[in-house]
Amino acid sequence: MRALLTRHYRLTHMNTSASDQRAYRLSAIDALRGLAIVIMAIDHVRDFFLFGTEQDPMNNPNISVAVFATRWITHFCAPVFVLLAGTSAGLMTARKSPAELASFLFRRGLWLLLVECVIISTAYTFAPLGSKDVGGRTMVIMQVISAIAIGMMSLAGFQFLGRRVCFAIGTVIIVGHNLLDYVWPASQMFDQQNWPWWVALHSQMSRTVGPFMIFFSYPILPWLGVMLLGFGIAGVFELSAERRNTILLRSGFALMAAFLLIRALDVYGDPNPWQRQPVGITGTAMDFLNTTKYGPSLLFLLMIYGPAAILCAKADRFTGFIKDVLVMFGRVPFAFYVTHFFLIHALSILLGLFQGFSASQFFTIFIFYPKGYGLSLPGVYGVWMLVIVMLYPFCRWVAEVKARRRDWWLSYL
Repeated sequence: MRALLTRHYRLTHMNTSASDQRAYRLSAIDALRGLAIVIMAIDHVRDFFLFGTEQDPMNNPNISVAVFATRWITHFCAPVFVLLAGTSAGLMTARKSPAELASFLFRRGLWLLLVECVIISTAYTFAPLGSKDVGGRTMVIMQVISAIAIGMMSLAGFQFLGRRVCFAIGTVIIVGHNLLDYVWPASQMFDQQNWPWWVALHSQMSRTVGPFMIFFSYPILPWLGVMLLGFGIAGVFELSAERRNTILLRSGFALMAAFLLIRALDVYGDPNPWQRQPVGITGTAMDFLNTTKYGPSLLFLLMIYGPAAILCAKADRFTGFIKDVLVMFGRVPFAFYVTHFFLIHALSILLGLFQGFSASQFFTIFIFYPKGYGLSLPGVYGVWMLVIVMLYPFCRWVAEVKARRRDWWLSYL
């Protein structure tokens, strides 16, 4: 994969880092976001290609270490996306008035919500007119883009309170929302019990609305806390590189220590307790790290943001081809996210045809794919590398357009 990307890089090289001189662009943020994007693609390829695929393999007590590690590493993606979306909004306060920022955030949030409901849900299912697997209804799948969208629309109002207040509110939500675990209805995304709308604030759920089946996979409240926290910490990225990286490094180690201590005590912070496993230390370690993503528990976020802060602090030290590629992907997350779903789903249909299935069996969400379909884990990684190579030229072109032009509509891509 590196050889192919290097060849294209040499033929079409334009140093995006140098050509994009906008003050609010920080290569450390873009590199971290780009790394999250590349890792994210592994998880989605696994969804569509792994033999015997399931909604979340972490719920399988017999999961292998390799599959566990593949799933666990992708936990970094959504928290990083949402936090940095809030941080990017916070950095915009230097060039937009509160009223201008509110208008931008609300309109962008509406746009992202529309994209999630129409474009990405279609890419996920290839069944915009309905799927027999859910009674002929059209599936609308609310994932990380909808979490960012609702967070942005909410932030349009919260940002008038200032960064410090947003930081405080976000921290309270993140630290305290697990108190609701003891009183909130326990629901699952595919239980189809038509829960009240308010359940989606803290739990996964699904609800039927006419010809649509709406799935809420990202509970709203904790992700709003993450968005507000990201907005609140934007000031850190306005400091000098040395000061910023010192704060990030210290914060990262502090968050990791907090995770280890609170998780070891096992009295608060995650609805999924851990215990010693009879299979030995490996199984126990996997159980210890198996924190709750839907919605993100306090311990889940501590587990992710500690290493993420350290990586961000070290990002300035890295140079060369790999970092340039990550920065480039990190500057076009929307373009990558939308197109990679269409590409992955199309490739899964081609594999299904090769394995003797009909194309119509794949016009649905991956959990309903036919039994017997799929690849082993090494094959999944092979498809992932192919996806990255295929998306590289398109994403680089989008990055170059955004770097040299200032059209208003480019901020929505």
